[in-house]
Amino acid sequence: MATIRRIGFGTIFELEDSKVGIGTDAATHTLQALGNIRSEAATDIGISSLTTYQGFVDKEARFTTGQIDIESQSGSTSGEIVIDGDVTVSSATTFTSGTQHLTVTDTFTLPSGDTNSRELKPTPGSLRFNQDFATLEFYTGNNWATVNTFTEMQNSPRNRGRGLIGGGHSYVSTIQYWEIATLGNALNFGDLTNARAFIAGNVANETRGIFGGGRNPAVHTNRIDYVTIASQGNAIDFGDQSRAFMASGGMSSSTRGIFAGGYAPSLPDLDMEYIQISTLGDALDFGDLFTGAYYSGTVSSPVRGVYAGGNNPSGSVSTIQNLTIASLGNMIKFGDLTVSRFSCAGGGNSVRGIFCGGYVPTAPSGKKRRQDMDYVTIASEGNAITFGDALPSATTGIGQRSGSGSNQTRAVWAGGQDNSTTVNVMEFVTIATTGNSQDFGDLGIAQRAGATLSDSHGGLGGF
Repeated sequence: MATIRRIGFGTIFELEDSKVGIGTDAATHTLQALGNIRSEAATDIGISSLTTYQGFVDKEARFTTGQIDIESQSGSTSGEIVIDGDVTVSSATTFTSGTQHLTVTDTFTLPSGDTNSRELKPTPGSLRFNQDFATLEFYTGNNWATVNTFTEMQNSPRNRGRGLIGGGHSYVSTIQYWEIATLGNALNFGDLTNARAFIAGNVANETRGIFGGGRNPAVHTNRIDYVTIASQGNAIDFGDQSRAFMASGGMSSSTRGIFAGGYAPSLPDLDMEYIQISTLGDALDFGDLFTGAYYSGTVSSPVRGVYAGGNNPSGSVSTIQNLTIASLGNMIKFGDLTVSRFSCAGGGNSVRGIFCGGYVPTAPSGKKRRQDMDYVTIASEGNAITFGDALPSATTGIGQRSGSGSNQTRAVWAGGQDNSTTVNVMEFVTIATTGNSQDFGDLGIAQRAGATLSDSHGGLGGF
């Protein structure tokens, strides 16, 4: 047994390779305490077999690079857990800090994986690293979102606000742009990789604009182009759709773009495909439409994509369909427009979607140009309500095959077709109100059946 010197105020007790007992004459362990013991600021240096048994209360548990036998830790901690090193949490581990703080002085490794490896319905607040986008993301209870997206959207809305229109009749490659918050004429941006029309619009995030599919002039294409919206310049090849589509409807969030339906090349198609906007690559299967249609109007919120109206072999339709952008699956019924129409254009913010213009069938045959607008509340389901009318000019107003670039306040419609005439008209509405459109300015060249998009539309802020 070790020789024990008096332990009291101002003394230091050291023990090395000897058995000692406190409160006993027969020590059986290197250190044995059969009563109460209190320790504060004790440091475990290196690899140690010192463990905390049931009944011990540590003010602080500090783990260094030593190896800790977790199974032997039976005590409790009344203060902080301090980890001087890396913490790795496996996918099968539940890791919580309780009501106290967890302090990490180096790195903390979260579960990670690509977009398709997300849990479908995790606990709200779940956090992970998305390898596709190189961002942290959390589950809101309804969808996955980036950690900083909502803050950036709220605090820096003036960093964006540009609308674009690219391609169109009569098979041009021109891209033009405008600043949504102002009034004025559009300016030249650059050119698509090839001249084409009937391109899917409304696919963009805060940085990139996407132009998918189309026709040039009688050949359908599966080409996908992209541009950096904040700069000017020509489009760059992004990848390909699985097959050639024209007149698809586009929807998007901050990360994902969806091409829905279309004419491929002789019948309306039910297929939907998606891309990851921040990467390059070919489109992948998403699901199917509820009702096959093409020349439909589309809008997005951070959660939903909405696909309204369109045309099929039976004629124009009034059906409104919707999907959840962050998931894969089929469209479901949302409601109906106030009237069947196709070649209408959708614009809106994260709350409200507006569908403007288009054609309606007339008896006994033919079609009639529409100037009226409908709107829906994207978060709910139900039928559309009348919003107002586009400018009532019989020769210069937008009617069909127009497109919209929107921010959270204003939707701007650009170009289109008035009967057989391609127009350069630009008009806008304030999304939160109802009423007729007002003059915005003019396109540099008249365009119809091109793709329009913006870097501040209603779908941004979600996955």
